[in-house]
Amino acid sequence: MKYTKDDLRNLLAHHSSIVCIDSDGCVFNSMAVKQKDFFHGQIVSQWNLEPIEQYVRETAEFVNLYSHWRGTNRFLALRRTFDMLAKRPEVIESRVNLPEYTSMVNFIDSGIPLGNPTLEAEIEKTGDSDLKEWLEWSLAINADISANMGQIPPFEHALISLKKIQEYSDAIVVSQTPAEALVKEWNENNIEHYISVIAGQELGTKSEHIQMATEGKYKPKDILMIGDAPGDGRAAKDNKSLFFPINPGYEEESWERFHTEAYPRFIEHTYKGKYEQQLISEFEALLPETPPWA
Repeated sequence: MKYTKDDLRNLLAHHSSIVCIDSDGCVFNSMAVKQKDFFHGQIVSQWNLEPIEQYVRETAEFVNLYSHWRGTNRFLALRRTFDMLAKRPEVIESRVNLPEYTSMVNFIDSGIPLGNPTLEAEIEKTGDSDLKEWLEWSLAINADISANMGQIPPFEHALISLKKIQEYSDAIVVSQTPAEALVKEWNENNIEHYISVIAGQELGTKSEHIQMATEGKYKPKDILMIGDAPGDGRAAKDNKSLFFPINPGYEEESWERFHTEAYPRFIEHTYKGKYEQQLISEFEALLPETPPWA
């Protein structure tokens, strides 16, 4: 099924509360696999960076998995990776040429929603060869994942939590992963029926997803975002709603805590305040901004 912005805007409120849930690295333990096995290798091959592959992978893993930028849009993350690589002494000493990406920076900074369709439209309009390389990289990732990535089940306590959420709240998926991959994962694990809409990168930012789905239907205290990246917290804050973090490396423990402790607090309106802030502080401590090689 292909979801649209109208599906978000026209979401029917069956409950007084809604839970917005990220997917990769949150419901599914797929984030590290996708990044290490598909995303990062495609960076190396797309731009012929084999001589510095070690540093490319190390930098990309930090940005996408172990830092404050975890979970960000793939184009933003790649820009951050190239920015960091350009400053690494090992890369400078290697004399390997990093790609020119001024056109992509301009595209990112334009405010246009970041996804393959909008990038394709920009290329059709400008014919920019540098933008074409970024699109080729992104499309190659999608094709590689579709063809070669095996089925990954949801975290055990995520599944238990989805069943519980369905009893008391509406639920949607809010993600920056392409929708096709999201729908495939939720369908092949037979869990799509737990949520009303699957919103991927094509429908805008996570903040926009939440705003479209909740405006005029739910009070901020009745809106909860669950995610494993700081961007999920910012999306919640943008909508004056609440955030429950899934701690990277401790996903099952986080979901169990959500099911037994945090979700009941959310329903009872005792979540906001000291309790929520304690969870966020623990989460933020796991994701630094300074890389280990700095």
